[in-house]
Amino acid sequence: MTTARFRHLWFRLGQCAALVVMAVLGLLDLRVGLIRADAATPALVGVVMAVATVLVWLPAHPRNSRRLPRAALVLAGASIIVTLVARAVGPPVATAASWGLAETCGLLGVLFVVARRGAAAWALGAVLGLGAAVVALPLRSTTGNGLVIAGLFLALCAGASAAGGVYLRLLENGRERAVATVRAEQRAEFARDLHDFIAHHVTGIVVQAQGARFVAEQDPQRVLLALEQIERAGAETMTSMRRMVGILRDPDAAPDAPLAPLAGVADLTPLLARFNSSAEPTAQLHLDGELDGIPVEVSTSGYRVVMEALTNVRQHASDAKIVDVAVRRTPDWLVVRVSDDGPAPRVPGPRGQHGYGLIGLAERVRAIGGQFSAGPGIDGGWVVDARLPLRQEVDR
Repeated sequence: MTTARFRHLWFRLGQCAALVVMAVLGLLDLRVGLIRADAATPALVGVVMAVATVLVWLPAHPRNSRRLPRAALVLAGASIIVTLVARAVGPPVATAASWGLAETCGLLGVLFVVARRGAAAWALGAVLGLGAAVVALPLRSTTGNGLVIAGLFLALCAGASAAGGVYLRLLENGRERAVATVRAEQRAEFARDLHDFIAHHVTGIVVQAQGARFVAEQDPQRVLLALEQIERAGAETMTSMRRMVGILRDPDAAPDAPLAPLAGVADLTPLLARFNSSAEPTAQLHLDGELDGIPVEVSTSGYRVVMEALTNVRQHASDAKIVDVAVRRTPDWLVVRVSDDGPAPRVPGPRGQHGYGLIGLAERVRAIGGQFSAGPGIDGGWVVDARLPLRQEVDR
């Protein structure tokens, strides 16, 4: 199960628990209304208002939603009007349940959701309105010192609910900024790869063209061979340029990069040798198929997948003994799998961490039309899988 699905599951379970709590409180409100004749109408109104709150906080609202705080303002206004009418119609009913415990819980839930998901321009007003509605609820059934104590308690509850929503909002914003940074770094890596690849192949083309000029008169056959090599190198360069430049749509994400040799899947043997030169675990390489002629963006991406996976094993799987690195080439795909025999992490993510390295890998692989997954293995340990397209036709 992916991290996103895991979070969604917990989110839905939390909503179900909140619904159960509100249902119990609603039954309590109705029970009070049935026992006391003077509390029947307030209890029924409170249950109706509680149902209205559920219709607001239960749906999955998008971030910075404008509809959510507007609906919350309407709900807060209706609750305040009900409170004022109840206060004006008759004397308060001296029971806490008569002001609507289910409604109180529902309003606090709406307050939490608005603080987390509402558009900033509307959220502040909605939070203040909901806070006022919650604090005013004791006016329906309490007087004197009880009114002050209940109001202060509900004010604290409203503040805690709003603070919880704001905290999760800031946490989510921070995570999105971190992911955006990772994406920018991946684009920068692609830019460096493109720079190195083009410099390497263009330099070779120039050298071959210069050599062909000098041997043109002595050996025309060698000139034809040189021209074929130049054509092949030029076609490969243009193909990779089209695919990689399509990824680098943001011109600010391609800073100047130093010239350095590219590392691809053909360089996995020395990578694993360096990994094995330190303490356990021991990495084993399994190759299936030829590694020649792989597009540069695919080869470098496969290398980065293995490198990041080995880094995560070293950092988060100290109990692992063996790491299997399998690279298989099919007519259409380069399949890379890295698995270890360490204990499975207790929570999703790379051994309980935020996993921005794996997020970056996922962005890189998907940018070239590939597929990426990372998670606990069936028999334990951690498994990283990547499928990288070898032809443009399979990118989709």
